[in-house]
Amino acid sequence: MRPLSRLLLASLTTLALIAGACANQQKTDGSSSGGTGGPSATSTIEDVPNEPTPGADGTAATPAPEFKPYEAAEGFTIGMPMEPQVARRQIPLGANTVNTAAFTVRTEDNTVYSVSTADYPERLVASRPPEALLNEGKDGLVKEVQGTLKEESDITLDGYPGKAYSVSSPVHGEVKARNFLVGPRLYTLLVIYNPNHPNTTAEPFLNSLKLVNPPPAITTVTPDAGTGADAGTIEGADAGTATDAGTAAPRRRKK
Repeated sequence: MRPLSRLLLASLTTLALIAGACANQQKTDGSSSGGTGGPSATSTIEDVPNEPTPGADGTAATPAPEFKPYEAAEGFTIGMPMEPQVARRQIPLGANTVNTAAFTVRTEDNTVYSVSTADYPERLVASRPPEALLNEGKDGLVKEVQGTLKEESDITLDGYPGKAYSVSSPVHGEVKARNFLVGPRLYTLLVIYNPNHPNTTAEPFLNSLKLVNPPPAITTVTPDAGTGADAGTIEGADAGTATDAGTAAPRRRKK
């Protein structure tokens, strides 16, 4: 049986694909949501036509976009330069469902702003320390964009644990990202931009996430070694096959 880390890595990778695909597609192309969630997964795409960035003049010195609060039904607000494209998925996991959502904007200068959520069963989240889940999310994203980790730091959001890091990718460009574990939900914030042009909008975007009535943090529970239970499964489901992105090699934890 595969460990829980495989499940988290797989789903996060799927969400990262959404942002990466958006960076390379034509604007307002809603035909692709970045990868598929498996034969029994369901998804919905909400396409909103992109509008010109306020004050944009089409040159390398394009003025920074004006961020406006966007309120998501998932229970958070975040600053966006325009209405995002929204992709929601329901990924089956045994008798349960992992709900994911991605909110993405691509501006005229090809900068991508994306925030994604993945809601896991509390039992699974409680089986691993928050630090482990955040690090596995970071490692999964670095691998997915075929990049090199440049810097990282531990952060918090309203007392919830998080990880801030930046990645240099020869495929997608520069990536600034943050992960937060809020109860059973993993937030992933991404800004992808051209390394040849200065970017002054990443930090304002990454700092704009506001939680609305968040759940309490989940206490890590140490499994009873005598039960022989595998924390990486739930009701006999194989966590490593929850999504199509689960082809990534299983991670081995140091003991």
